Amino acid sequence: MKKSQIIAVIFGIVCIGVLFSLPRVVVDNEDGNSVITEGESTTGNVTEEIHDAPLAQEERDNINLLANELGITENKEKYASLATELASLYSNAGKFDSAAYFLEMAADKIETAESWEKAGIAYYDAYTFAMNEEKVAYLAEKTRTYLNKVLEEDPKRVDLKSKIAMTYVSSSNPMQGITMLREILEEDPTNEDGLFNMGVLSMQSGQYKRAVERFEELVRYHPENIQGQFYLGVSYFESKQNNKAKKQFQQVQNMTTDQMVLASVESYLERL
Repeated sequence: MKKSQIIAVIFGIVCIGVLFSLPRVVVDNEDGNSVITEGESTTGNVTEEIHDAPLAQEERDNINLLANELGITENKEKYASLATELASLYSNAGKFDSAAYFLEMAADKIETAESWEKAGIAYYDAYTFAMNEEKVAYLAEKTRTYLNKVLEEDPKRVDLKSKIAMTYVSSSNPMQGITMLREILEEDPTNEDGLFNMGVLSMQSGQYKRAVERFEELVRYHPENIQGQFYLGVSYFESKQNNKAKKQFQQVQNMTTDQMVLASVESYLERL
């Protein structure tokens, strides 16, 4: 969920939302097996409220103007350009599924690997925000459709494979996603996406000591990954390693000026 995504994900809203809306899957048992248990979302509707925020009149006017022009454009390149511009407007407004829809239109028009990747990543961004079960399934399928097109031409794109894996984790066959992530780490033990996602899934299933191991590896090889640094602190906290948690959260404070992250860190420090 490295962006492209996860996207420049908002910590306490998007990542935590995805984390607790996933099925509770034990990903790192001692015996190497995995157990699937029931879980339930604990996040409420905050991500959907952001997504459903109303558009300003100026934004609506710009979108209507571009949409009208799109409807009468026959040139493929111009059509793709207009669709991409519409996608950008929707994305800036927090309408990620609408942005993905227009990038899909552009991709279907010009059919290039770059356009498929943009559409697939846009659908993945929308997927990370979705809370409705049917919408999650729909956006996950769209993500796989377009990112798999890219993988067919470039099988070495493990960053895209990692995103596809995460869409399976929220499906009726979560072990397919876990297996894909394990394959990524077997091929590249330092892979940023693989380590991050396995750490997130370990947290989600309550395996905080396992999560610590994953995030320690992640920040060892990718110290600039602020999400990993933050989640390492959370994992220390949840596994009762309070001294390490305090030190880790203080380190995060020195790494970012993002007020949402700092507020989350402060809330944990107050509990230590």
